[in-house]
Amino acid sequence: MGERLRPVPLAAVVTSPLIRCRQTLELALPQASPVIEEGLIECGYGSWEGQPLKKLAKEPLWPVVQQHPSAAVFPEGEAMAQMAARAVGAVRAWDARLTAEHGPDAVWLACSHGDVIKAIVADALGVHLDLFQRIVVDPASVTAIRYTPLRPFLVRLNDVGGDLAGLVPPPGKRRRRTGRSTNSDAAVGGGAGAPR
Repeated sequence: MGERLRPVPLAAVVTSPLIRCRQTLELALPQASPVIEEGLIECGYGSWEGQPLKKLAKEPLWPVVQQHPSAAVFPEGEAMAQMAARAVGAVRAWDARLTAEHGPDAVWLACSHGDVIKAIVADALGVHLDLFQRIVVDPASVTAIRYTPLRPFLVRLNDVGGDLAGLVPPPGKRRRRTGRSTNSDAAVGGGAGAPR
């Protein structure tokens, strides 16, 4: 992961406070100084934490988590809808702050957890949380979302290999900081020549 991220100039690195995310960043980006973001912490699974999936799959809440996660509230824990709202709020706040500080081409990294990332992706796609179980997010994968004034764009999802230099806008193709520009427009007919 560190090799893949090397060509990407990161305006900031933010992370869930959980040790597994901080250790991932220590290994991948030892020179980084990550900022802890409580909004990126894993869903509070309450009494489900540490339990084998085989056992949890027999619980009455399991089908709710799988088919109607927006209604899932973990015993002694958090509601999945609450997790999604806080995570999306945190990511959007960080993006707005870094865009204001560094411009709309700022690239930054958030290190978090599978369900959190899936909830953020669902929001970016305009997909209801009840469909987020259809999204796959592997450990140490890259998911990239570009936020614009009108809508977000999912640039990469669950990318586990290859060059990440494409996340950096090429010189001369920088987006404007303010004003009505095409940076919120989707490419007509596909990705070739898509506005960046």
